[in-house]
Amino acid sequence: MNELLDRYLATWNERDADKRRAMVDELWADGGTYTDPLADVRGREAIDATIAAVQAQFPDFAFRPGEVFDAHHDIARFTWELGPAGGEAVVIGFDVAVLDENARIRAVHGFLDKVPAM
Repeated sequence: MNELLDRYLATWNERDADKRRAMVDELWADGGTYTDPLADVRGREAIDATIAAVQAQFPDFAFRPGEVFDAHHDIARFTWELGPAGGEAVVIGFDVAVLDENARIRAVHGFLDKVPAM
């Protein structure tokens, strides 16, 4: 499961569109879903588009693991941070990932604990 978290965050950080899409295709199950307060998407194409939109909104930021990681059976929960390299996190979140029988992500349920004021 630790490898899953590393791969998941690496996908959110990959700026090359073709490489990122290949990573999404490898990591996510067919028909996988991603839901957080700002997005509710199904399918690899929509997940990839969501990641691209976040990267466009925060072009100089990167995701990194937070302090919490716990997993059992086919479920993992973890915190993450988004901010400039070496700087304070601007966004902090908490995700719950559910895997399928092939250890691919079937669903991510995301929560935003800290977001920048608009």
